[in-house]
Amino acid sequence: MASNNSTDKLDRVVSEARAAREEREQGYRSRALKMYPWVCGRCAREFDEKNLQQLTVHHRDHDHDNNPADGSNWELLCVYCHDNEHSRHTDAVYGDSSSAAPQAETTYKPFADLASLLDKKK
Repeated sequence: MASNNSTDKLDRVVSEARAAREEREQGYRSRALKMYPWVCGRCAREFDEKNLQQLTVHHRDHDHDNNPADGSNWELLCVYCHDNEHSRHTDAVYGDSSSAAPQAETTYKPFADLASLLDKKK
């Protein structure tokens, strides 16, 4: 019976946390949508009531609790540009293999002696 109570308590805590997050997001989302034109800040795609769910509010400093009343930490981005922005941020934080130091130039020349090898076959 004790495990059932702890499960109920955990379910309640998770439910309350989700509700608080949704309320917080809805608050700044609705304010941002009133404040800014419905255009992606990166690709300039325009949105209307039919596809507005694809327009997200991006937090410039990546802190979802930083929601100043003037909207200075927000940027409207389409879902694709928003995903790209978070991918770039993750790469910058955890390291991107493409930004590693360039490899030293190779000195091996695989076809350097090809002409002499071909001459031997003649």
